[in-house]
Amino acid sequence: MDAVLGALRDLDLLRVDAPLAAEDDVLRVHPKSHLDAIKRAAPDGGIVSLDADTHMSPGTLAAVWRAAGGAVRAVDLVLGGEVGNAFVAMRPPGHHAERTTAMGFCFFGNVAIAAKHALDHHGLSRVVIVDFDVHHGNGTQDLVEDDPRILFCSTHQSPLYPGTGAADETGVADNVVNVPLDEGTNGRGFRVAMEERVLPRIDAFRPELILVSAGFDAHRADPLAGLALVEDDFTWITERLCDLADEHCGGRLVSCLEGGYDLTALGASAAAHVNVLRERSHGRNAG
Repeated sequence: MDAVLGALRDLDLLRVDAPLAAEDDVLRVHPKSHLDAIKRAAPDGGIVSLDADTHMSPGTLAAVWRAAGGAVRAVDLVLGGEVGNAFVAMRPPGHHAERTTAMGFCFFGNVAIAAKHALDHHGLSRVVIVDFDVHHGNGTQDLVEDDPRILFCSTHQSPLYPGTGAADETGVADNVVNVPLDEGTNGRGFRVAMEERVLPRIDAFRPELILVSAGFDAHRADPLAGLALVEDDFTWITERLCDLADEHCGGRLVSCLEGGYDLTALGASAAAHVNVLRERSHGRNAG
């Protein structure tokens, strides 16, 4: 968070504190038993481990609820016309959290919660989730693949944790698009995959809102994986997604932070991403 917020410090942005999520919003994707299990696991002191990757300290529970609350608040701001688009700088991330399982640093499916809120609370009919994190968003897929109102698109290194995301996983209504990438794939290969497999599907779906799982661990400097993207690639995909949002959604796009573990690359990539969002939002307001 220090690396991301530090990199964004000098940008001209409207900053809004993330509220705690309402339980009803989280219950759209997780059963109450999962919420209760996370609450019970939260320690009063020290660290508890839910699995080899997913740990809780005394501050984690509030952060989990604020991450989900920030995603919902961003949707409200964008769909309410108060801002053109939004970026939610959150920890913990969410795209590995399955319906009843916290895993991979994730507890609640923040982007899935935001998508269901947009559909059920704001009355939208079609929402796209685009996940360019280096790891497959198994949790997001688990939470939305049975809802034809949501198109979930993921590019990710394969094979790699969590071992899901094969191209033949397509959802109940062909509403899941998985694009596995070989280790070492660079920006050119990533752009070809997006242009051939993902962007046309988004265009055909005609979304009313685009949500982004913005994982910057596909950067070539990241220590946890082996893709080779750079900041210009994150700028490029952000511009392309903004183009589609302009065409179909009145520019409405909400991005939520997922992975990114080299702090210098994380900060620079987040700044490149958010700078595009800022410029597109300001340009639309000026027009």
